[in-house]
Amino acid sequence: MAFTTAQAADIRRFCGYPAYGAGPAGFQGWRFFTAYGLLEFRINNLSSDEENVVTNYLAALYPLESAVTDTGSRLDTAEASVWTRNPAELRERVALFDSWRRRLCAFLGLPPGPGLGDGSIRLVV
Repeated sequence: MAFTTAQAADIRRFCGYPAYGAGPAGFQGWRFFTAYGLLEFRINNLSSDEENVVTNYLAALYPLESAVTDTGSRLDTAEASVWTRNPAELRERVALFDSWRRRLCAFLGLPPGPGLGDGSIRLVV
């Protein structure tokens, strides 16, 4: 079982790596980034059991991603009847989502991509 192109795109995206495009053309892509090349190799060469694990990660990540975007519909409500908005909800959901994204990277043996970062703050001078 190989990943569909949509699944491969989601794996890249969830791991924080940029879009692959139509293939290895131009000056960007896996040929210039060791970790990206490793990601592409893993996407194309996992065993069927490992693919099942990654598919399970994808199944867990889709609703977490949706939950992050859904919090936008509640940002304008500070209090409604007995329900009170959790002011940290967005931050907590993003942290949970990113935690699962990092777990996927760890399973694939990759550093988090530039879109995910390493969870630290850097000062460039």
